Amino acid sequence: MTSPRPGGRILVDALRIHGCDRIFHVPGESFLAVLDALHDTPAIDLVTCRQEGGVGFMACADAVLTGKPGVAFVTRGPGATNASIGVHVAMQDSVPMLLFIGDVDRAMRDREGFQEVDFLTMFAPLAKLVLRIDDPARIPEYIARAWRTATSGRPGPVVIALPEDMLVEQAVVADRPALAKLEPTLDPADFADLLGQLRRAERPVAIVGGAGWDKATGAAFAAFAKDWGMPVAGAFRRQDAIANDTRAWAGNLGYGPSPKLVQRIKAADLLLVVGARLGEATTDGYTLITPDHPGQTLIHVHPDPAELDRVYRTDIAIAADPFAFADMLARAEPPANPHPSGAEAHAEWLAWSTPAPRDVTLDLGQCVAAMRERLSGHDTIICNGAGNFSGWWHRYWHYGWSGTQLAPTCGAMGYGVPAAVAAALREPDKLAVAVAGDGDFLMNGQELATAVQHGADLLVILVDNGGYGTIRMHQEREYPARLSGTALANPDFAALARAHGGWAETVGTTAEFAPALDRALARSGVRLLHLKTDIEVITHGTTIAAIRAR
Repeated sequence: MTSPRPGGRILVDALRIHGCDRIFHVPGESFLAVLDALHDTPAIDLVTCRQEGGVGFMACADAVLTGKPGVAFVTRGPGATNASIGVHVAMQDSVPMLLFIGDVDRAMRDREGFQEVDFLTMFAPLAKLVLRIDDPARIPEYIARAWRTATSGRPGPVVIALPEDMLVEQAVVADRPALAKLEPTLDPADFADLLGQLRRAERPVAIVGGAGWDKATGAAFAAFAKDWGMPVAGAFRRQDAIANDTRAWAGNLGYGPSPKLVQRIKAADLLLVVGARLGEATTDGYTLITPDHPGQTLIHVHPDPAELDRVYRTDIAIAADPFAFADMLARAEPPANPHPSGAEAHAEWLAWSTPAPRDVTLDLGQCVAAMRERLSGHDTIICNGAGNFSGWWHRYWHYGWSGTQLAPTCGAMGYGVPAAVAAALREPDKLAVAVAGDGDFLMNGQELATAVQHGADLLVILVDNGGYGTIRMHQEREYPARLSGTALANPDFAALARAHGGWAETVGTTAEFAPALDRALARSGVRLLHLKTDIEVITHGTTIAAIRAR
């Protein structure tokens, strides 16, 4: 461009060039110049949300589905602080994200003006990089840097502050071309050593998920695992790393894994970890696999060299893109006879993930079974926030390829509904299902209005036990029968969904669920099933009475 453009126009042009086709936002006067530029940019879809926490979560979920940075815009002060939860999720989930914050005028800085916050200080411990653009002529430079940083190495969030007056200032500047992410080169010597270790291992187990994982990576790794007979476990909330119908899938790690899988991990003589960081949840507080893992060989593959040997001592550390690594594994000559442990582990998982009926009024295990009978794990995207309710789906749902599970590894509540909105808009040929608890839902349930406004088709399964169930579980373990601060008085969630313009029914028994689900699936738009459950059935594996007895 050789003619002057305002900063807002330069910014939108830069985002479009880099491949941005959707922006999530709550409008603010601090970035009106950006909204004005978007008015004339039909290539970018603008999704107007109801709270900045929902904005951040939608951007995170969109990034998981596209592999590109999810893009969010919020205003300064309250908008930025509300959106910070999305930055935290993006960082811990290794998800590329760009959060733009409309800031105070440059001349107003450092006077604690209206809604002023020092964003470079605030977001430094949360984000991969924090920037502020003071010169509109440097916008293409900053956007190229932010895009490259968000997508390369370990993906993560970049926060960019935009002074309001900078966005209206004119500048003459050339656009920069789109940049591809930087990918480390796989050393053939490392790969040869690794294959030797794999061939010699007697009890190998793979743990997959995390940074850089996608459908192509999953397909390549699944082919390798099947040919070699290697059991594959998913890192916490990364159960869609490979399709669960792969005959080597062994189940998920995290909270409430299969005891047989836990034992298999402990007995392994070799652990092949691809993409995952081996965080606290995956390793049960760094105890299932200890940082020094005596008696076990640890091969750790991660796209960011900084993650290797950061916590865990590795025997072979490989800085590589997960797809490049998985593709080389799939091409390697497999052993003449696959190891039997892959099929054995898969059979154990099938037994673990088949719900047995429980003598309760509303059995969530049977509800998941009914969903499995009607819905394909490959064509359904399960989106959930945090809470014990999610454990039923983590255990009993059979996920498809990457992008069929949207769930925050940092345990953020309120993620499910916004993620389902983003998924419904991005993948309209699949069914987006938000699974939410009562406490979880009311943290971002207002985004049903966003779904209706933008014509999204999604289903909400709302599990209502009248309490903050996870905290009640911990409370009963530490202070049995001393209930304090964890009970909830809830609205009529079905009526609330109808008030937003959706369809809803209330379900009180196991027998009522399947017919209600059929009625929901026969409709389009926003549909909500309000499941009223008993908090006594606190998890898929225990009850409050049993916790108290222990």
